[in-house]
Amino acid sequence: MNQIWGIPGGSDLHETTETHVGASTPNPLVQLDPGLFIWTILTFLILFFVLAKFAWKPLLLALESRENTIKSSLEDAEKAKTELERLNVESEEIMAKARSEAQTIRVEAKSGAEKIKADVMVQAGEDAKKIRDDAEKQINVEKDKAISEIRQEVVNLTMMVAEKVIKKNLSKEDNQSLIDDSLKQLKGYDA
Repeated sequence: MNQIWGIPGGSDLHETTETHVGASTPNPLVQLDPGLFIWTILTFLILFFVLAKFAWKPLLLALESRENTIKSSLEDAEKAKTELERLNVESEEIMAKARSEAQTIRVEAKSGAEKIKADVMVQAGEDAKKIRDDAEKQINVEKDKAISEIRQEVVNLTMMVAEKVIKKNLSKEDNQSLIDDSLKQLKGYDA
């Protein structure tokens, strides 16, 4: 039963350890053996030369290449950072300039609109005056025309009345003098 729960060969192991511990023979791993020492140095030197010839240079080249890549990446990152900062400053300047120009355009548009409004008002006033003047001219023309027609009608009526009163037709000279007299009298009544 002890065998099932214990370490296989546990009793033998204990005995062997006791024999080695109790014995005065040194441990073979700690013991210097000149043959093993020479073979170990020879193996190390062969491995060193093989690694130096085939692995050391490629490893150094790979490390140097990696170092150069990292340096160039860091330089590129630094350049990109300075470029980004420059672009940020430049974009801020452009934005400030655009805001200023927008403000200027807005002010100019407002003053332009005010000027256009004033021009439209002046033009509307001039158009209204022109329409009023044209209306007055038309009214005067119509008034003169009406007065002329009234005069003609008065002359005709006067002639008819005179004809009926006199019961005779006057001569052309008599008609003309009557017309002129009537016109002189009507000019005194002009409105």
